[in-house]
Amino acid sequence: MTRASLATPPIRTAYLALPPFLKANPGKSRDDYDTEVAKIVLKEQPDLIVLAGWMHVFGDGFLNLTGGITSVEGLDVLRKPIPVINLHPALPGTFDGANAIQRAYDAFQRGEITHSGVMVHRVVKEVDRGEPVIVREVEMNEGETIEVFEERLHKVEWEIIVQATNKVLDELVPA
Repeated sequence: MTRASLATPPIRTAYLALPPFLKANPGKSRDDYDTEVAKIVLKEQPDLIVLAGWMHVFGDGFLNLTGGITSVEGLDVLRKPIPVINLHPALPGTFDGANAIQRAYDAFQRGEITHSGVMVHRVVKEVDRGEPVIVREVEMNEGETIEVFEERLHKVEWEIIVQATNKVLDELVPA
């Protein structure tokens, strides 16, 4: 939040963590939390939502609102679906969900794979199963520590998140 506030121009931020939300709202669910997050985001009227390092699997409360499937009273800003993309440190169909880097590294150590990769994909309800926007393979090197592999993987992530964001935004511009 500090980095965003120091940007030129400053970037508005909000903070809503799941455990405190649930504690402060007895009877509310994780899906209610997802709906609240969607409402906060949609008030800003984004063209695109980019999840990078988010580490929370959104359910229907978020996806239905951002996808224009449902609406919320008092939130009249959604006129069309807002694309949501996610950065994931694995190739499509491999190592979905959390700890993907560690699981890929372990599979390499067991001789099951020779490379891994990163992707940016469109977000759907099934974890890390949305249509890939950009995919890059990352070779794995014998004798390489997980820290070195992870650093190389992250460098590729930093490149493709920008490329994928530009690609999806370009798709939104009428030809």
